[in-house]
Amino acid sequence: MSRREEVQRQGLKGPSPEERRRPIGRRNSQGIRIDPAVAAEPEPRRTTISAYVKNEPGVLAGVSGLFHRRQFNIESLTVGPTQNEGYSRITLVVEEPDPGIDQIKKQLNKLVPVVHVRELDSDPVACELVILKIDGDEPDKVQAITEMYDGRTLDAGPETITVQITGTEGKIDDAIDAYEQFNIREIARTGQAALARGAEETARVDEKHT
Repeated sequence: MSRREEVQRQGLKGPSPEERRRPIGRRNSQGIRIDPAVAAEPEPRRTTISAYVKNEPGVLAGVSGLFHRRQFNIESLTVGPTQNEGYSRITLVVEEPDPGIDQIKKQLNKLVPVVHVRELDSDPVACELVILKIDGDEPDKVQAITEMYDGRTLDAGPETITVQITGTEGKIDDAIDAYEQFNIREIARTGQAALARGAEETARVDEKHT
């Protein structure tokens, strides 16, 4: 009798197929089974990242290209000069899980023109600007809302009124909601500019970079 026939006659030892434990989790593209607890995606969070950079040709294109390649979720990006000639500050508002946020900071630090990168606290000093062009049928009501949000009228004519509002993201959102009753024709909105609160330095820069 062959070994195979003997095994078939005696039967396999161990639990029946119904009693055997089944593996948990799905397999990835390489065929490796993934533990559901490990594979669970972390929840994204919204945060502000500040990058202090040298004014070199292509620096903004390099930053934009980095985010495009990595497919990071960027809410807004602003850039402007700092108190030090030859340097700019890039302010990014991103919404990513913590591993993605860590990667953003690491990848930014690898870019040659970048001097310093940091994630700001959850409540930085932040401001943005919006310009709205609105139907001019009710100028008095439009002016009342503009004053309520400490805005200013930039242009007024028989058909349209253009106003400017500055403030926090929440204030800008509320102002836009208030103007919707007059038919908003166009909106131009900046991203967020932000600094650390109090005496804390937003960027740690040594003397050779000032």
